Amino acid sequence: MADLTQFDANAAGNPNNNIFGLPFKEEDASLVILPVPWEVTVSCTAGTARAPDHIFKSSRQIDIFDIENSEGWKKGFYMRPPDKKVLLKSDYLRKEAELYIDYISKGEPVNINTFIAKSIREINEGSIYLNNWVYEQTSNLLSKGKLVALLGGDHSTPFGYLKALTEKWGSFGILQIDAHCNLRKAYMNFVYSHASVIYNTLQEVPQISKIVQVGVRDFSGEEWDYMHQHTDKVITYFDRDIKEQLYEGKTWQQFADQIVNDLPDKVYLSFDVDGLDPKLCPNSGTPVFGGLEIDQVLYLVKKIIQSGRRLIGFDLCEVGVDEKEWDANVGARILWKLCNLLVLSNE
Repeated sequence: MADLTQFDANAAGNPNNNIFGLPFKEEDASLVILPVPWEVTVSCTAGTARAPDHIFKSSRQIDIFDIENSEGWKKGFYMRPPDKKVLLKSDYLRKEAELYIDYISKGEPVNINTFIAKSIREINEGSIYLNNWVYEQTSNLLSKGKLVALLGGDHSTPFGYLKALTEKWGSFGILQIDAHCNLRKAYMNFVYSHASVIYNTLQEVPQISKIVQVGVRDFSGEEWDYMHQHTDKVITYFDRDIKEQLYEGKTWQQFADQIVNDLPDKVYLSFDVDGLDPKLCPNSGTPVFGGLEIDQVLYLVKKIIQSGRRLIGFDLCEVGVDEKEWDANVGARILWKLCNLLVLSNE
C-alpha cells in the first residue's frame, strides 16, 4: 500500500503525482483508469482521442475531499498513461475515415473505388484491433481484483471492456447516459462505429440483460424501430418526455426511482457527455441541445447504490478538447465523482 503519512490532502495537486494529484502507483490502487485515445469513426467533431491527457492535467485542480465518500480516495486511484501506439493508429485511421466520409457524402459508390474500399476495410480491421486491445487490458486488470474505469475517446471504446466484465460478473445491465441511442447497424459502413456500440453490444454480448438509456434526443428511424422491436432489452427515457413530465410536476426523484427499478442487481454506467446539456461539454464530438445536468446523473447513480445494486464499472466518453480546457475541467470533475461512487459501491 502507498504511504500516505507525508501526503497533504489539502494541498495543491502535486504535478509529480498521478491523476488528481494522488500519490498512488498502479499496484497500490484499487481503481485503475484506462485511457483509450481513439476516435476513428466520429461523424462530427474530432478531439476526443486526446481528452485523457487534458483531463489528467485538469484533475490536479480538484479538491479531493468528496462529501459523498470522503475516504474513498484512500483506496487508491491510478490512471495509466495513454498508449501511444493506439493513439497513432487512431490518428492514421481517422484521416482515412475523413477521406471516406467526404467521398460517400457526395453519393459516390464505394465498390468502384479501390482506395476507398481499402480504407473502409482498414478502418474496420483497426476497430477490431482496438476492441481486442481494450478487452485484454481490462480483463487483465479485473483478474487482479482492480476496479476499472475507462476514459475515452469516442463511445466505441468500451465495447471490449463490456466483454471482459461479463467474464467476471456474468449478467448485468447498462445505464447509458447519452443524447444518442447508438443502435445503428454499421453506421456509414463502420462496423464498430461509435454510433453502433449499443447495437453491437446487444448482438455480441448476450450476457447484457438490460440497456436503460437516459437523455436520448437524437436518433434515426432505424433506431426507433429497433427500440420498439426489443423492448425486452432496451428501455429509453427520451429527453423530450423527461422535460415535459418535469414541467408538469413529476420530480427527478420519481424518474430516478423508476429508472433504478428498470435495472438489474449489477449495473455498468456508460456515460457519453453529450447526454448532458451542451453548455457543460460544448466541444463533445456530437453535441445536441437539451440534455441532463451533471447533478441529475450523479443523483441517479447514488440512487442505484442506495438501492443495494452494485456499480461494477463505468466509462466516460466523448469529452472534447478546447483551448480554455473547459471540457477537460468538467470531465475531470465528473471522473472524480464517479471514481468515488464506484469505490463506495464496492466497499
